[in-house]
Amino acid sequence: MSDKPYYEEGPSARLRTWVLGQMMRGAGYAALVLVAVGVFFYALYGLSLLLPEESKQAPDPNLGALEQPLIRVVV
Repeated sequence: MSDKPYYEEGPSARLRTWVLGQMMRGAGYAALVLVAVGVFFYALYGLSLLLPEESKQAPDPNLGALEQPLIRVVV
């Protein structure tokens, strides 16, 4: 058996612990962003449920912006 107590860490073990802590912190931040995006989209979905049914059946007003205007050439 080793005479060294188990609670004393060497530099290598300390570095591994620090790296693992940094990776866990980054994973936590990524999970927080993912949850925030999910809550945002769920709020948009909830807001869309509050709209009247007629607004969902109306034609899209943005389609006119996608059409190219007709150019007439007069000869």
